[in-house]
This record gives sequence, structure tokens and C-alpha cells, in this order.
Amino acid sequence: MTAHPSPATALTRPRFGPFSFPLTGVIPPVCTPLTPEREVDVPSLRRLLDHLVGGGVHGLFVLGTTSEAVYLTDLQRRLVVETAVSHVAGQVPVLAGAIDMTTPRVLDHVASATAAGADAVVVTAPFYTSTHPAEIARHYRLIAAASPVPVLAYDLPSSVHTKLPTDVVLDLAAEGVIAGLKDSSGDLGGFRQVVTGARAHPDVTGFTVLTGSELIVDAALAAGGDGAVPGLANVDPHGYVRLDALCRAGDWERARAEQERLCTLFGMVSVGDPARMGGSSSALGAFKAALHLRGVIACPATAEPLVPLSPDEVERVAEFLAGAGLL
Repeated sequence: MTAHPSPATALTRPRFGPFSFPLTGVIPPVCTPLTPEREVDVPSLRRLLDHLVGGGVHGLFVLGTTSEAVYLTDLQRRLVVETAVSHVAGQVPVLAGAIDMTTPRVLDHVASATAAGADAVVVTAPFYTSTHPAEIARHYRLIAAASPVPVLAYDLPSSVHTKLPTDVVLDLAAEGVIAGLKDSSGDLGGFRQVVTGARAHPDVTGFTVLTGSELIVDAALAAGGDGAVPGLANVDPHGYVRLDALCRAGDWERARAEQERLCTLFGMVSVGDPARMGGSSSALGAFKAALHLRGVIACPATAEPLVPLSPDEVERVAEFLAGAGLL
């Protein structure tokens, strides 16, 4: 078990990895291909990494929500990071999720991910029990004090049941505790508050603000965001890279059209019958079915206890792909 450092230590240890901050562009949360026995399918993971890097993405985020990280054992998590780091070999930065309920458990994941070569770690607020903003801040300070690489905060209220307060995010950014934010809250107004607050704060420099929403990338970049972490980019990396380039060129009309095409494609996440499965089973099953149909991964299995898509539901995924010109 990793020892608890003093939270004050983080204030005197600014850390930036080999890649410059702010990180920008498209940084997909990489799916974790599994075998029918639910082991990590390393050859398929390597093909997926090639598919993404070949699509022009600007970074990779392993062990996030789309990666099914919370369903994986610690050994499987370590294997995913090691595979990504070794296979990508420095072409793009590799961010690794260190997601768990409490600070000691997250510290163990940080130690494992950084030993495996991750360029940065991405950390949610603690969960299972309710936490006060002061406890959330202490959580991040303790993690940053122990991490040899930059720490990004992960705002995921749908899963951890805590919305990261804007003032806490900006205070931690000003202290050098966190190097960025992945905002998967879907709150564009809150996203804009962080962007404008970071820009206006005299002690915040190089802070990365990324949207985790597939549906509002153009709006997030227009608001001043640095990039996106869209799960759908596993399926269509070229589309999100194209969208990012159009936004940066100021071609907002064509960017809107590309965003709308991707929004239509994103409809695949709803193919699962809600009477027999949850939203995660449907969405993650659709992404993996799409990757299998496109020949990227060998098996579309999702982790237990997620419910697999039916053949009819997979056929609907194929229809979405065909409609987008991807099949």
C-alpha cells in the first residue's frame, strides 16, 4: 500500500511530463478489448491503438469509463497501461485513469500506472461515501504529492455522484496540484466557467480543459476548451480529428456539419433494449460491436456483469456505421 504523503508537498512540486501542457486535440478514452473469457485481448488492443494513432489522434486515455476500467482487475489495468505505453512508443501522450473509491486505493493505481510509463494520471473525486469539497481538495493534494507525473481531475458526477466545484478546480490549478480537467459532466456552462476562470487567474498557466462529451465538442472548443475525450472516437477517430481541425481553423459551418454527423453516429449507444440492460451495457456494447464490425478487434465482449447486445442490436449498430460511411 502506498504511504500517505503530506498534502502540502504538492504545492512545491510542479510536474510536467515530456509532453507540453496544455494538452490539446482529440484524446480518445480507449476501449479495452476482451477475449470471450474476459481477459485483456492484447493483440486487439494493439490494433485499436494503431487504428487511433493512424486516425491522427493527439493522445490516448486508457483506463477511463469507456475502457471499463472499474471492471478490470489490478493486473489487467497494469497490462493495459504497459501495452499502450510500449506499443505507442512515445508517438502521443498516454494518460491513465487511476479511478477508485478512496485516496489510498487511488495512490496504488497511480504507482502502478506511472511505473508502467503513463505520462499523466486522471483521477475522479472519491466515491461510495459522500465527500465535502475540502475532502475532495485534500484527496487531490495527496495524490499530486505522490505522483511523478501530472494529475488531471476527472469530473464524472453521473458515476461518482459528486460534481467538482469550479472554485475547487481553479484553486487546485493555481496551486499546481492538477494540470487539467476532463469534464464529463455534460454541463457546458460549468465547462465555460472553468475555461474563463483559468484564463483569468494570474496563477494558472498551461491548464488543460477537455470535454468528455461526444455531442458538444464544437461548442466546447468554441468556448475556449483545449480538446476532447470522446468515446465515439474509438469508432471514428478520423471524424473527431477532422472536427477538431475545422474548429481550430475557425470553419464553424463545416465543423457544425461534422459534429452533427457524429451526433447521428452516436445514436448507436441507444441500440440496447432498456428493459434488459443498462445504459453502460448498451453504449459500451455498441462501441465494441462497431470496432468488431470494422475489423479492429477480434471479439466484442464487454466485462461482467454488463449484458451483451443481441444479434438484432448488433445489426442496428451496423446500420449506424453504414449510414456514416464506415462500413
